[in-house]
Amino acid sequence: MTGFGSLLRSTTAILALIGNVGAAPTLYASNFNDPCNTTNKHDSQLDKRAIAFDYNDQKVRGVNLGGWFVLEPWITPSIFDEWSTSQTVVDEYTYTKTLGKSEASSRLSKHWNTWITQDDFNAIAKAGLNHVRIPIGYWAVAPVDGDPYVQGQLDVLDQAINWARGAGLKIMLDLHGAPGSQNGFDNSGRLGAVEWQQGDSVSQTLTALENLSNRYKGATDVVTAIELLNEPLGQSLDLAGVQDFYSKGYQRVKAASSNFAVAFHDAFQDFSTYWTGFGSGDGDLMIDTHQYQIFSPTEVGRSPSEHVSTACALGPKLKGTNKWIVVGEWTGAQTDCAKWLNGLGKGARYDGTFPESSYTGTCDGKYTGTVNNLSSNDKNNIRSYIEAQLDAYEQHNGWFFWTWKTESAPEWHMKDLIAGGLFPQPLDSRQHPGQCN
Repeated sequence: MTGFGSLLRSTTAILALIGNVGAAPTLYASNFNDPCNTTNKHDSQLDKRAIAFDYNDQKVRGVNLGGWFVLEPWITPSIFDEWSTSQTVVDEYTYTKTLGKSEASSRLSKHWNTWITQDDFNAIAKAGLNHVRIPIGYWAVAPVDGDPYVQGQLDVLDQAINWARGAGLKIMLDLHGAPGSQNGFDNSGRLGAVEWQQGDSVSQTLTALENLSNRYKGATDVVTAIELLNEPLGQSLDLAGVQDFYSKGYQRVKAASSNFAVAFHDAFQDFSTYWTGFGSGDGDLMIDTHQYQIFSPTEVGRSPSEHVSTACALGPKLKGTNKWIVVGEWTGAQTDCAKWLNGLGKGARYDGTFPESSYTGTCDGKYTGTVNNLSSNDKNNIRSYIEAQLDAYEQHNGWFFWTWKTESAPEWHMKDLIAGGLFPQPLDSRQHPGQCN
């Protein structure tokens, strides 16, 4: 990624780590060049609040660093392979519980220090991107007694702040998992029941946001946005309670620094209508909507041209939204073929191996494989679909692709999609122009 306009550059960072994880140590940055971004001013609330990226006038072009600080079996299946038969370990919760803290810490420390490195940040910048979205679990910043999760990932995240600074990238920190699980997905840390909003889980989540915001309030030249919670499953939750949590979370983040934008997921509600009146009077609010077309039989049954037209139809809806809005997750995949995408040991809707699904097509080359080994037809369809989504999502504030890299899921592997010519370089080049006209 490369920064736009007068994005900030700094040369050093001083890490002041005070107390334990729960005490929310702070990352301080020093020797900033124009830390308030006073050059090239615009007359807007953005500049008055000194957010270090102009979300009014610049497009977010970003990528998620998935599978790094929150494990997902489909992104790194090698981490879970030893349980592929027993299926007793299916997420980070069962992984750490099964291994115990010592062994889990040893294995995860190696993973945290190798899965994403400074070279990745430099490559992301070189590809013309300007943001990364980094998922983090509550257990990293506000561990709950009795949970098996391990800590230590924040030391690596601190390094990542400096890598991003050196590469000219901005960061959205995304609270990806909440106590009790806000959606029951494995990517929340714990697969199963949705128990967030029970007991002290909401207040514990607010503590996690407060700790995360306070830790990085001195690095807002790089960390320009905090996302309150990833994908709360609205249909399984009290939506009034979700809104109340968002309001309180907004206050916690802004209390740490007015220089953070605050993002919130749409909770799988219609982003163009449901959230219209939410947060009236609150500045720097950003909706995050996730747009996949693969998690139902109807969606995987669409033709390539139907995937494109569905993506294009989102453009005007995004443009008409009355808040900042990013498509915080999307993919080049038109199938759910990737190994364990639907959960460890589970099949795909596309080839009929997922329960209550029927055959649409073969997963050959897409269950596991490489971008280079995809069929020419798949390559053309993926390129066309990616271009359509870029054209649609930049009709408002922009996007974060999911994800930068995977071990074996070619439709999702941005780094290899770029190398293979399936993700445009430069980002505005088109082999299929005018699809959304």
